[in-house]
Amino acid sequence: MSSPATLSFFIFTLSFYISSSLDTTNNKHTTVNSLNIPSPTAAAEIELINPKLPPRSLSLTSSKKFEGSSDLIHLRYHMGPVLSSSPINIYVIWYGRWTRPHKSLIRDFLNSISDAKAPSPSVAQWWRTASLYTDQTGANVSRSVLIAGEYSDSKYSHGNHLTRLTIQDVIASAARSASFPVDHKNGMYLVLTSHDVTMQDFCRAVCGFHYFTFPSMVGYTMPYAWVGQSGKQCPEVCAYPFALPGYMGHGGPGELRPPNGETGVDGMVSVIGHELAEVVSNPLINAWYAGEDPTAPTEIGDLCEGLYGSGGGGGYIGQVMRDREGKTYNMNGKGGRKFLVQWIWNPNLKACSGPNSVD
Repeated sequence: MSSPATLSFFIFTLSFYISSSLDTTNNKHTTVNSLNIPSPTAAAEIELINPKLPPRSLSLTSSKKFEGSSDLIHLRYHMGPVLSSSPINIYVIWYGRWTRPHKSLIRDFLNSISDAKAPSPSVAQWWRTASLYTDQTGANVSRSVLIAGEYSDSKYSHGNHLTRLTIQDVIASAARSASFPVDHKNGMYLVLTSHDVTMQDFCRAVCGFHYFTFPSMVGYTMPYAWVGQSGKQCPEVCAYPFALPGYMGHGGPGELRPPNGETGVDGMVSVIGHELAEVVSNPLINAWYAGEDPTAPTEIGDLCEGLYGSGGGGGYIGQVMRDREGKTYNMNGKGGRKFLVQWIWNPNLKACSGPNSVD
């Protein structure tokens, strides 16, 4: 769950990134051959890069293998449920005006979670880390995720500015109007707002968040997540590294090209992945998180903020892939789609991990 503390850490790491960029001993792209590339032809078209690999002396961990690993992080289970029913039914609410290509891009990401046919490193392999989390009965988070229904609120039924409370009004309106049921056993809502919708704390403290609905407002207690399209409001905050804050100047490697040519929506995909991983492992804010305060939990996405590949940390995204068109990604998805998605915390490794790891 994104929080002011998380965003503050994010800003700190970006600042660290600027100062570290003065070191010129490690600013060359690094090519590595240990990543599982699907074919010789594909290998010829893919370059493995690590924008500004940090000096070894500045590494946040003495381990070369596990990015973000630390004995100081105590992720604990608080006895609450995880989303273990198969499939996990996602009910998407498109709030505002959405184009077909943008909807298609996000749908393809959601459908990639259960697509075992995509070449490695894949979104489905990334989701296996989320599926390592269990409840008190030993039931794992489900590997099967399904878009079970969609609702378009193109008339902005609750205006162009939303709050953490009115987002539940949006969900209640959709539940009354949509053809899909209120699936309080196996479902969750995913509210996506278009680029012209503002949200309380959006860009300043959060890029997305998750919580659960109140029975008094929606009729049932159901987990939900909200993510905003930041393309015109704050891409330098919520679509990083496809856009960079102005204060970074020319000190780093520059903006990376989004894998699908959509800075706002490609950036949004990574935030969606972050929030979904936290919803399934902590749907009612009483399951998996670090810290003692359930009102401000540090969850499995928060622990890996800004990490996308091996060698990451301290403001460095880590090693990712770049195709012959210069587009950057770290995961393959359904129908040939490519995505750049943040890593999540692995409870077995006690570190951040992803399918594109070369450790």
